[in-house]
Amino acid sequence: MQKDFDGWNELKKDLDDRSDFLPVKEGEVWWCSIGINVGVETCGKNEKYSRPVVILKKLSQFGFLGVPLTSQEHTGSWYTEFVFKDKKQYAVLAQVRVFSTNRLTDRMGTLPQSDFDKIKGGFLELYK
Repeated sequence: MQKDFDGWNELKKDLDDRSDFLPVKEGEVWWCSIGINVGVETCGKNEKYSRPVVILKKLSQFGFLGVPLTSQEHTGSWYTEFVFKDKKQYAVLAQVRVFSTNRLTDRMGTLPQSDFDKIKGGFLELYK
């Protein structure tokens, strides 16, 4: 599959110019323009190069620690399974990273505390 690095670079310039920082809360799920990445790194999809991301930890009004999500079935300690909006999702714990709030586009909702705790627990177990 050919990766559109040039298209992503143009959108990334626009995202970097944004000055409207969206307020985020831990446990929320947002569409996030994570981009076209290298090798095994999770990439975004669609014209915004985005995918759902859970806000794991708010770091400031400008950034957060986020966990990309996938609907592709996965097992193992790198993933935490849960249901969001009646659809099975998998938190990709091995791809946790710091994101700028500039990358956020649409708020999808907030996870139930039990699912958020499950994701945090999986993260802490993987990285202990």
